[in-house]
Amino acid sequence: MQRRDFIGMCAASCALAAREALAAGNLTPRLYTRAQLTDGRGQPLRAASLVAGRNYIFHYPFESTPCFLLNLGRPTVRDVQLKTENGSLYRWAGGVGANRAIVGYSAICAHRMSYPTPQISFISFREKSTASGTMRPNTIHCCSEHSEYDPAAGGKVLAGPAPQPLAAILLEHDPGSDALHAVGTLGGEMFNAFFAKFEFKLAIDYGSDKTRQRVADRAVVLELGQFCKQQVRC
Repeated sequence: MQRRDFIGMCAASCALAAREALAAGNLTPRLYTRAQLTDGRGQPLRAASLVAGRNYIFHYPFESTPCFLLNLGRPTVRDVQLKTENGSLYRWAGGVGANRAIVGYSAICAHRMSYPTPQISFISFREKSTASGTMRPNTIHCCSEHSEYDPAAGGKVLAGPAPQPLAAILLEHDPGSDALHAVGTLGGEMFNAFFAKFEFKLAIDYGSDKTRQRVADRAVVLELGQFCKQQVRC
């Protein structure tokens, strides 16, 4: 086979693969500004400092869009196949860090977009189930309508009316420095609908100039209890 024939065959194969991916509605990561995660003092956050099972909040990729940062304390599932509400397919690779236990997700519920505000949060990670039996342990649970997500498996829906998984926040971990960076999202983003529904409230909480402002090169991580005055337990 001549070289030009080989190149032509490779190009045709790549084009076919691309068409098949588009036909299947496959999603690829959406990359935003690479933002280093910092603590409340502005110092680089170390992955080892994250307490297993504790809720942490940061904002990404916009100044007003909250995200969960979790150390699950155990390795996550890897290469999870997921699907958005409109049928687009994607693959979540798994957690990061020494034990692949650290994950990030948009904290905007995929059902009615309940989200943590500085005043109150109806959605959070729970290590233990409640006496009422409305939730499983080790899940992200939204008390608004009891949608439940598995943070160890790409945020897939376990129960409730949510039509798709939580959008994953793509994280990078530097083994040398133990630093963490947010670099993009994967899955069903809801930012446009979120802004349309809550723009007035977001302007009050964050300022009208920051509602749709992209995060720059740093994102501050706080414990949920530091960010939010009241956490609803159901």
